[in-house]
Amino acid sequence: MDLLTQLTDAYHQSFPTDQSPLVICSPGRVNLIGEHTDYNEGFVLPAAIDKAIYLAIAPRSDDRIHAVAHDLNQTYEVALSELTLTNSWMDYLLGVVAQLRLAGHTVGGFNCVFSGTIPIGSGLSSSAALENAVGFGLNELYELGIDRMTLLRMSQRAENEFVGAKVGIMDMFASMMGQANHVIKLDCRSLQYEYAPLSTDDIRIVLCDSQVKHSLVTSEYNTRRAECESGVRFLKTFYPDIHSLRDVTMTMLDTHLRDANPLIYKRCSYVVQENARVVDAVQALEADDLDTFGQLMYGSHAGLSEKYEVSCPELDILVDIARNQPGVLGSRMMGGGFGGCTINLVQVSAIERFEAHIRHEYKERTGKDTLIYVCSLQDGTHRMN
Repeated sequence: MDLLTQLTDAYHQSFPTDQSPLVICSPGRVNLIGEHTDYNEGFVLPAAIDKAIYLAIAPRSDDRIHAVAHDLNQTYEVALSELTLTNSWMDYLLGVVAQLRLAGHTVGGFNCVFSGTIPIGSGLSSSAALENAVGFGLNELYELGIDRMTLLRMSQRAENEFVGAKVGIMDMFASMMGQANHVIKLDCRSLQYEYAPLSTDDIRIVLCDSQVKHSLVTSEYNTRRAECESGVRFLKTFYPDIHSLRDVTMTMLDTHLRDANPLIYKRCSYVVQENARVVDAVQALEADDLDTFGQLMYGSHAGLSEKYEVSCPELDILVDIARNQPGVLGSRMMGGGFGGCTINLVQVSAIERFEAHIRHEYKERTGKDTLIYVCSLQDGTHRMN
């Protein structure tokens, strides 16, 4: 049974007398290259993947919201006038409703059921996918006429202001704006974007979950942001017009910062070089040069591990194993660091052998198992019926 039928059936089981629902597919995302560049007003290269949140939604005649998390077998009910934090998955949904109402849109009560194929805790942005699904679905349901860019900004504000997580725009952007067989070069300063081709006919995005999550991730994330800001403040004494590391060159760093503060120099040089790698990666894709693209992924990981120091032994081991496998074009850690997944570009013909080797070698070298997710690139948030 396909997902559309499964979810529609689940909806009618929860709401047996209701009308047929609108069904929305809202994908998770990966980031091919450009890590820790977003808060430095740099470039990122995300894409929407075929792991998604599926939402069935239909209007009610009253002002109540009835929501069912099908996979969790959990139900939540609330009035539109009582949108308060629940400290659960419901907050992502309620936050979007709150943003629509704050913007002056009339939204009535509704029933919804959602399910998903995004592995929870894998760093593939299931929360952004759910927020986009709700916003997109209500926009369709009530014919609000809101454009995609406004919807994804509402998703971000829902998470920033309602949920209380100070996330950037990339997750919502990739989930909403993705195109099949393309990545998105997103300018995190201006939100200008362009698509670059990455066909997943012959290659796949393969994620290897280290099954490690260190408690360092939040504190070290804040420290790295502060270190980058410190570098910018120092350089502004020589270059008053710069605003962020986006405006900085390696020549500036080499001339003024390398000897003055070697640690801050390392952090800033990684970001400057990573921005350049994103630009080079887009050029490689446009030239259909996946070998060069893969080498840039390896360069990104080396910078994250050695200069930005946000990797961990398990991630380094996964990249090291991948590097020596036939059919692997590139590999690097993905996300904030200190655990989580590596992202690998693997030829379809090599995937079975790659998976077997990764599982065996990782277990041998770490004593841990790894979870593996094979992905292709798909369209952003859209209607399924």
